[in-house]
Amino acid sequence: MSKLDITIAGEINLDLILYGLPELMPTERELLASGFAITLGSSSAILAHNLAALGSRVGFVTKVGDDAFGALALQRLRERGVDLAGIAHGAKSGVTVILPHGPDRHILTYPGTISELRFEQLDLDYLASARHFHMSSLFLQRQLLPRVPELFRRMKSAGLTTSLDTNDDPEDRWDSILEEILPHVDILLPNHREAMKISRADNVETALSRLAQKVNTVVVKMGDRGAVALRDGRRFSAPAIPVTVIDAVGAGDSFDAGFLHQFLQGGDLTTCLACGNLCGAFSVTDCGGTEAFRDPARLQEFLRLAREH
Repeated sequence: MSKLDITIAGEINLDLILYGLPELMPTERELLASGFAITLGSSSAILAHNLAALGSRVGFVTKVGDDAFGALALQRLRERGVDLAGIAHGAKSGVTVILPHGPDRHILTYPGTISELRFEQLDLDYLASARHFHMSSLFLQRQLLPRVPELFRRMKSAGLTTSLDTNDDPEDRWDSILEEILPHVDILLPNHREAMKISRADNVETALSRLAQKVNTVVVKMGDRGAVALRDGRRFSAPAIPVTVIDAVGAGDSFDAGFLHQFLQGGDLTTCLACGNLCGAFSVTDCGGTEAFRDPARLQEFLRLAREH
């Protein structure tokens, strides 16, 4: 039996979130926020944290800065029991400043170690020791990106199932390296915008159809419209869970956590989608992508009540 259910290779940083600032911000003015939070950020680390909170055995490989931000980020993961045996270290952590404006937000990132993880720093035996391998934030992995096709190929050759959430491409290129990666991906987890960008489609249904020709299971997250999936020509869907939204940061990563947790438990696609929506909804009830998941009792109560209704 594998020691780990899932290994994740990706980035880690803190999110600094300032609430209540105007969308149009004049220069040379001191603008006062109405709220502030420091949370564990980055899609990969949010996923690792929330998967572990759900009970999956998670191993996380990343490169972290040797500074106070890096130490706090690792502490948050250790609190949830994430295995950090494969950590590499760098000089300065990346950081993301997020300015929410209702459903939209400014996202400002200093990459630091976020983009410095290299293929040579990966312990491939450790990554292959799990049953499943995942990557998020593909286009932020600038040092690793040229060898990501090889990484996925090796994980598949080792007998693991695999998944990918590309997240956004800051350069908006969505380049051809995806064509080399997707044949080795079992589950693709974009949101609706990313799905259309990857497939060069102008609607979600066309995107689903095109991506399903390349990946066995395509799951598209659509926020308050729920989620849809296509596998073997069959279309599945699950409605969103209505909640009062405090902060949508990390909702998609939390969906991934719920979906993959059920997948690792052997759940069918409908169950995986429903759990993804539950976890995405739970995430938005607090600041950032992980704060809600730091309270295990509250998480279990939310999941229980949601399933009863």
